[in-house]
Order: sequence, then structure tokens, then C-alpha cells
Amino acid sequence: MTSTSFDPKNLEAFISSCRAKYETMLATAVEIPTVSMDPDHRADIDRGADFACEILKDAGASAEKIATRGNPVIVGSFSSDPSRPTVNIYNHMDVQPADEADGWTSPPFVFKKEGDKYLGRGSTDDKGPALAALFAAKYAHEVGIPVNIRFVWEMEEEIGSTNFDEFLGKHASRMKANSILVSDTIWIARGKPAIPYGLRGLQGALLRLETGTKDVHSGTTGGVARNPVGELAEVIGKIYDARTGKVKIPGFYKDVRKLSKVELDSFTKSGYDIRRFQRAHELKKTRKLTNKEAVQRIWSMPTFEVHGIAGGYQGPGLKTIVPGRAEAKVSMRLVPDMKPKKMLGLLSSFVRRINPDVKVISEHAADPFLGEFTGPYAEAASEAMKFGFRATPAFIREGGTIGAVLSMQKAWKCPVVLMGLSLPEHGYHAINENFDWGQAAGGIKAFVKYFDSISRIHGKG
Repeated sequence: MTSTSFDPKNLEAFISSCRAKYETMLATAVEIPTVSMDPDHRADIDRGADFACEILKDAGASAEKIATRGNPVIVGSFSSDPSRPTVNIYNHMDVQPADEADGWTSPPFVFKKEGDKYLGRGSTDDKGPALAALFAAKYAHEVGIPVNIRFVWEMEEEIGSTNFDEFLGKHASRMKANSILVSDTIWIARGKPAIPYGLRGLQGALLRLETGTKDVHSGTTGGVARNPVGELAEVIGKIYDARTGKVKIPGFYKDVRKLSKVELDSFTKSGYDIRRFQRAHELKKTRKLTNKEAVQRIWSMPTFEVHGIAGGYQGPGLKTIVPGRAEAKVSMRLVPDMKPKKMLGLLSSFVRRINPDVKVISEHAADPFLGEFTGPYAEAASEAMKFGFRATPAFIREGGTIGAVLSMQKAWKCPVVLMGLSLPEHGYHAINENFDWGQAAGGIKAFVKYFDSISRIHGKG
């Protein structure tokens, strides 16, 4: 797969010529606050879907906005010959909530350019990478690379792809593909590309405790009234050791699939460095781990995390009350062969033993995904990353979850390749989220090379 059916110099000229248009499109996309988690943004979701259709058509692709019981899915296509292989490219256009008061240096839904850097919610997760794939597909189509390219852009990824299975159930049969490409993952570090072949699953939950109908005065009721915030803190403390991350739920680690020596060697040689990781994510402290221990924790081990505890007085100063209710938002990241439903059952049983008054309410869930890191599609992805970024990529697993990946694999029964463009410092789900032209330009180049390579392996996946 070393030869190409396109002119590399012509591709470089194309990438340079499309920068201004790329930035204009990204600016518009960022400034549409497609926050799927907040029902108040439903009109913005529709506006974002309409804009997605507009830019697909502008690039020369077909485009349709497909309704679901929730948010729509946008499908676009560069198709020319049914005898050619087809790749379905998945991205999502919905974003996490963002508030300038959380510490953003500029309004999160106002696009800001600082040299080669683009700031704004959604710039790296996942609008910037999606546009890079679109420009690559436009070029591949124009120069006649013999592959059909279809885009599937979701608007509910950030809330667990709630209605994506419904979409696939109705439309997957007319959208069959030879392979799937996903550009929604993170590298190890700048200059060190990563191709994940696995994703952790997820089981979210709310732990809810109500001990009264209202907040009451601690001076007149303290010592007698039960405090739900304190009791939830006790429950969480018994679920896991916050200092080490060790989960104490009986049977929690029973189904964890062991790493092979080949996988562990690949992880160890990936170039991951915990100090660089700490700087990129702006962490003041991490647990005391070696690089080898850290990559296993993130890529191949399950976790329990607390995302927030709500209850009682949250304003300035001190208000001496005993709250009537409290809630903890928690999740478990899962690895092969763990099942969300089983893990929710283990959590619920354990919490019930500790405090039977705490209700465990299931939130969105997704199975873990494990693909291949060998074979023609993996080889094509590796060569594409080398071509685009002049660096040999590492095959790793990734700690995050993309629920739609497993759904697509089941629906289309074909290989899934994960070729993300984001860096740790780009700030997935964080304040001051950003993307940059270097990653976008290299991504366009890599995707074109990938399209060219997979056009030669029809029927071998």
C-alpha cells in the first residue's frame, strides 16, 4: 500500500487553499451551541443539523436530515459506483455544556482564532475533526479515488447515543459499508499519533437519598436529623478508595479480560509519559503510578468515578442547615468482557447493603468495544497516519466511550477503524477547548491517504 492514485503535491496545494474555508465553517459550527444535554438547546440542535446538511451539499455531497424520536442524524454521501468499496465515516455534532463562568478565557460559543489555534466548545470534540474528514472526502471525490464515502453525523453522542440504535434499525440496510471510520479519539501527545482499537464501555448512575422534605436548622435538628450528604459520602467511601482508585464492590474485577503480552508491549512502547500527560491535562496531582501502570489504568482497566455531589446550601458563605435530600452522579468505565447491566446490578446490591435508603438510578450505558490492530484496515490506517503526520502511530486502547461504535459494528458487520486527531491539551469536555490547523491539515492528508489505501482492499476486510 505504498503507492498512491493521487498527486501528493496537488494534495498539499489543495490543503493550503482550503484553510480559509475550513476556518469559516468551523467558526459557524462552534457558534451554534448544539448542547444535546440541555432541552433548551433543541432549536440549536436543529440549526446545527441544517448547517451540517448545508456544508455537505456545498462540498458536493448529497445530504439528508433524518428524524429520530430525539435529535436528528445527518447523512451525506459521495457515491459514484456501487462496485466500489464504501466507507462510512462517523462523527458527532453535539457538544458538552459550557459556561464562561467555569473559567473560560473567552465565551465558549464564540469562535476565537489565535494563530493556528481555534478556541470554542466543539472545536476538537468533534466538529474540527469532522470537517477535516469532509475536506479529505471532497478531495478524494474530485480526483477520482475509487471509493464511496458516506458521512453519518450524530447529534446525541454526548448523551449516550440514546436514539442511534433506532436510526440504525430503520436505515442501516440502505447504508451498508465495507468499513467504518471514526475520527473522535485522542492522541498520546503532539507528534505521537495513536490509533485506538478499543474503547471502554460505560454505566452511569445517580445515587439519591432523601431524609426530609426540606432543609432544616442544624442547631435545632442536628444530631437527630439524618444528613443525606454525609451518608452519600460514606457510601461512596465504601464503594472505592479515592486515593488509589481501587473499587471495593465484590466481583467488580471478575470479568476483566487480561491483556495479551503483545498488547501490553504495544502500550509500554507507545511513548506515553505520565508527566507530559499531567501537564497536557493541567492536573496539579496524579496518583503515584509508573508509565506502565498508568496506561493499563486508562486503556485496559475499569474505573469508578464521582462526577458531582449535590445537596444542601451551595451559595457563598455558610448556611448551617441539614439538607433534606442529596444526589451523587457516578459512573463506571468498563472494559472487555464487562456488561453494563451486570455492573449496575453489582453496584445496586452493594449500595443496598451499605444504606438501603439510597436509590440507585441507571443513567446511559454502553458496552465496551474491542476491534483489531492487525490486518489490511489497520495497516492502511497506520500508513495514513505516517503519511499525514510523518510519525509512526501507536496502537492503543482508549479510556473513553463512543456508544455508537459498537452499534455500527453490529449493524454493518465490518471493520471499525479509529483515526482521531485530537490532542490531550485540546481539552475534551474541559474549559478552553481548542483545535489547531496543524492537526486539521495533517488529518486531511491522512484521511486522503486512507481512502486511497482502502480502495485497494475491497473484499479483504
